[in-house]
Amino acid sequence: MSLEPLLEMQGISKTFNGLRVLKNVGLKVYPGEIHALMGENGAGKSTLMKILSGAYQADPGGEIRIDGQPVATFDPATAKTLGIAVIYQELSLCPNLSVAENIYLGRELRRGWTIDRKGMQAGCVEVLQRLGAEFKPTTPVSSLSIAERQLVEIARALHAHARILVMDEPTTPLSSRETDRLFALIKQLRSQGLAIIYISHRMAEIYALSDRVSVLRDGQYIGELTREALSAEVLVKMMVGRDLSGFYKKEHAAYNPGNVVMRVRDMADGKRVRNCSFDLHAGEVLGIAGLVGAGRTELARLIFAADPRTGGTLEVVGKAVSPLRNPADAIRAGVVYLTEDRKAQGLFLDMSVADNINVCACVPDAHAGGVLDRGHAAQRSNEAIKSLSIRVASGKVNVGALSGGNQQKVLLARLLEVKPHVLILDEPTRGVDIGSKSEIYRIINQLALAGVGIVVISSELPEIIGTCDRVLIMREGQLVAEVGGASGHVISQERIIDLATGGDQVAAHG
Repeated sequence: MSLEPLLEMQGISKTFNGLRVLKNVGLKVYPGEIHALMGENGAGKSTLMKILSGAYQADPGGEIRIDGQPVATFDPATAKTLGIAVIYQELSLCPNLSVAENIYLGRELRRGWTIDRKGMQAGCVEVLQRLGAEFKPTTPVSSLSIAERQLVEIARALHAHARILVMDEPTTPLSSRETDRLFALIKQLRSQGLAIIYISHRMAEIYALSDRVSVLRDGQYIGELTREALSAEVLVKMMVGRDLSGFYKKEHAAYNPGNVVMRVRDMADGKRVRNCSFDLHAGEVLGIAGLVGAGRTELARLIFAADPRTGGTLEVVGKAVSPLRNPADAIRAGVVYLTEDRKAQGLFLDMSVADNINVCACVPDAHAGGVLDRGHAAQRSNEAIKSLSIRVASGKVNVGALSGGNQQKVLLARLLEVKPHVLILDEPTRGVDIGSKSEIYRIINQLALAGVGIVVISSELPEIIGTCDRVLIMREGQLVAEVGGASGHVISQERIIDLATGGDQVAAHG
């Protein structure tokens, strides 16, 4: 790693509508290093990176230096010229164009008045080979997987001679295998001298990749840790300003085989899910673990009647409720589902926090003639905001303006307003900062204490182990094993992975 920083940001502040969201922040990044930028949602990470990309202008008084030289004005064109590229969580490709056309977007080659497509296709072969891409320059981006589209974004940055590459939550949509490939590529780029700023809420990724970690909290620079000094305890305390001992909350009663609140039998969809049966008990937190593509989300959506089933029955608090025709039937039966994609399938981003919370509960307490009881709705949303610690100035704020953690709590608040018997949580802390994760675990624990039966589907095994009383393992569309509870098997990461990958079968036939 070079002794001289490639990037220096000094005294960077930013004010929006009188609110100072960054306060004299500094950051140094060196060539040939992976520099993690950590902080809770709302800490200022994205704002700082948008200033670096030229999308935002910093308040007067700060300075940005590249190779030790101050840059007087910083706009998107200047940032690109200086070799700064940002790959956001929501990729910015044009699906209707080819790979080559996306790589050259804004820098198209021309022959007279026409675009030189063959020249562009030939011009990006080298960078695609360098990244190990298996698709062609002529391939339409619409036909690529998410991981492949991400590779196109990286190729575009390298083709434009990027020296500083910012990656914002790049693994969120990826499988574990795709994540491993991305990590190998990031390390390869580091060895080639790129400076990589890596933003993630996942501690395991920070340990796997980072050379140094800088921490922001409430718009201020808190400090940095070298790889050698990195520890979860110190990092968490820097991020949230408090000790998070007892991060996972499991204070509810131990597993009790009585009081079945939901009975699922022979659930199937004719495609992925096959003959899945299980019982959920009141006050129990039941995990469903498995590899990506095992069918966990598909099973949850069948139970909630979000997708059609080809077989299966459902009982809730001893009452048969099959067949459920749609999610509204499931909600009336006391079953609610928190989707893994809150933005596309859960929230109304252009509506207020209060309206999002009241969506499911406004009809039952409407006045005669269908007139909404706005006073009751406002009271309900205010109580939910307080009880779930949703950080928002008022219920009138649009939910799209909130951080990921607060959006998730708004969605949870909506579901809880119908007083469910069963709560199904699909990736409940995906894209959520560590402080909000702790609060969501607290909410799960409180609901279990209140007797709600909870199903947690998560790809994060520490989350499954830390919150669940019992875990069902799903493999290739079937529930194949159980750990915890009355199974006699301890809930452990090794045991779950062994069962999820079929390692137990290999051992049995070895």
